[in-house]
This record gives sequence, C-alpha cells and structure tokens, in this order.
Amino acid sequence: MSTARTLATAARVLRQLRRDRRSIALMVLVPSAMLFLLRYVFDGSPRTFDSIGTSLLGIFPLITMFLVASIATLRERTSGTLERLLALPLGKGDLIAGYALAFGLVAVAQSLLATGLALWALGLDVVGSPWLLLLVALLDALLGTALGLFVSAFAASEFQAVQFMPAVIFPQLLLCGLFTPRDTMHPVLEAISQALPMSYAVDAMTEVLHHPDPTGDFIRSALTVAACAALVLALGAATLRRRTP
Repeated sequence: MSTARTLATAARVLRQLRRDRRSIALMVLVPSAMLFLLRYVFDGSPRTFDSIGTSLLGIFPLITMFLVASIATLRERTSGTLERLLALPLGKGDLIAGYALAFGLVAVAQSLLATGLALWALGLDVVGSPWLLLLVALLDALLGTALGLFVSAFAASEFQAVQFMPAVIFPQLLLCGLFTPRDTMHPVLEAISQALPMSYAVDAMTEVLHHPDPTGDFIRSALTVAACAALVLALGAATLRRRTP
C-alpha cells in the first residue's frame, strides 16, 4: 500500500461527494433529523428517548453510510471508473483504504453533528462520557461504510444496491436488542444476534447510557464493531477485480 495513492483516492472520492448534494444531505443531515423527530415522538416520555435515542445514535449513521457507500461505489463499478483505476499502478488496498478514509471523514462530521444535537439540543441524558458516544457512533458509521463497499460488488444497479438493505440491515435492526433484550429472544435468534455487529453497537451505547466510565463490556463491544468493520473492508478489497462485470 502507498500512502500517497490512498490519499489521492480519498481526495478524488471527496471531490465527487462534494458535487453530490443529495448524498451529503443524506449522510450528514438525515441522522440528525431522525433524532430530532424521535425526540418529539417521545416528548411525554424523556426516559424512553434516552434509552432508544442512545442506541439509534449509533444505528442511524450505520444505515446512512451503508446506503451512500454502496451506491457511490456501485456507480464507479458500473461506469468503468473502477476498472480504469485498477489498470493503473494502484493496489486494491490503496483503493479500498482511500474509499474508507473519504467516507470516514464524512462519518466524523456526521457523528459530531448527531451527537452534539442529541446531547446539547435534544437533552439526551447519558451517564457516560459524550466522547464515548461519539466514538461508538463513528465506529458504527465506519461499519456501515465497510458493509456498503462490500455489498456493492453483488449489485448490478443502484436499485439492487438499495435492495440489499432488507437483507443486510433489517435483520440486524430486529435482532440487535433495540426492541427487546436479546436474552429474552428465542434461543436460536439470540444465538444469531451474537454474530451480528449491530448487536455490539447497541450494547456499547447501552453501557455508555448507564455507566460513567468505560466498562469491560463497553471495550469488548467497541472492539468487536471495529474488528467487524476491518474484516468487511478486507472482504471488500477481495471483491475488486481488474475487470468489472
């Protein structure tokens, strides 16, 4: 891998994103808008907002980054841009790291805005440090980016990329513990939830909600999310080919 090539790839992706205002709005503004809406859905029950809002602070960035990363990468595959790039002296690692870096920078802005809005404008009350919330939100956004880069290899159109959401995101959303504790689910579903990264994102957010300092469970959950993101990025690099379909 080359640092210069990785940075050049990231700069190119960021220039493309800057010209796509709809993608910028989806990545940066939609998670904050959803949190704002959620706050007033539970206007009469602030404790419910604290509980659900803390988890969704990590889930919303994951979902939006999954959508944008999958569609943006698919455009490059289907337009032939990816094939031309791979014909250059540019390694797969340089390419995938450049994409991850570009979307990661956007994820930082997204996470900062959503976390700041939730804590200081919407009154989200957590026992733990706001920096821990920000860390998990950022890890979740990076995980969504990695998943989006990976699934783009299996879609032939933007519509198909969006269709992957029910298969990749919705099962995790149902089994992550957001709606009911995972230990109260059917044993088979509980076992499946143990293998899904979104479950650990929710676990980490729950630890921040209830504990003032990082706990062992928080560290394990955060590291699991980070490891899953790294693994999926590696799988995404493996899907890159010198010839696009």
